[in-house]
Amino acid sequence: MSELKSEFTPCVVIPVYNHEHAIGDVVEAVLRFDSPCILVDDGSSAACADVLHALQQKYPTRVVLLKHEINQGKGAAVLTGFAHAAKNGFTHLLQVDADGQHCVADIARFFAQAKSHPNAVIAGYPIYDESVPKLRLYARYLTHVWVWINTLSFSIRDSMCGFRVYPVAPVIALMSRHQVGRRMNFDTDIVVRLYWDGLEVLNEGTRVAYPADGVSHFRVWRDNVLITAMHTRLFFGMLLRLPRLLARRFKRS
Repeated sequence: MSELKSEFTPCVVIPVYNHEHAIGDVVEAVLRFDSPCILVDDGSSAACADVLHALQQKYPTRVVLLKHEINQGKGAAVLTGFAHAAKNGFTHLLQVDADGQHCVADIARFFAQAKSHPNAVIAGYPIYDESVPKLRLYARYLTHVWVWINTLSFSIRDSMCGFRVYPVAPVIALMSRHQVGRRMNFDTDIVVRLYWDGLEVLNEGTRVAYPADGVSHFRVWRDNVLITAMHTRLFFGMLLRLPRLLARRFKRS
């Protein structure tokens, strides 16, 4: 794996789908940090699109607005942000959800870690308050177990948290040879595959609340089918990589 260029040039990407009530506060909080903000409108309603356009007009030099004409999914929106980041010379991308659930104040700490470890994924693991739905909290552990199996490692503490910093170049390389999950299967799929590619995953705690505007786009049947199919593909992918993953585990030990 080639080394990243030495200059640390981060950006923030926010995939947006009908979060017009929360996105303004999220963008205002992000812009307190000295990094460009890329908004990806994933086929939002006219009301949300108007809010996003107004934000771009208010901050024309700091906010970039990209648009999908139809909804393609959270993962597809983030990958559109990656393509823009790579084209414009950014070395790192921090992903933030649009609904206000993430603690944007942690950006400085995550960027500091990414600057110190430029070839690693800085993966947030959630520190919940009392607003977290208990069923969702407990259901996450099924994915955690599958991720530990599919990496033969406990290196990824939480694969579902959408607050993390990626080095851009390895993601672009991964995108060129594999179609990563485009919807709610994105966060887990990409971090497992980057781990398979040899990237280190550093875990950082971050406070999470559910959610500021009361909007969730998780579709129980569709997204659970996609996630189940993803875990199945990852399991067979793990079997193909078994000797290499075991060697990595023993080397680390």
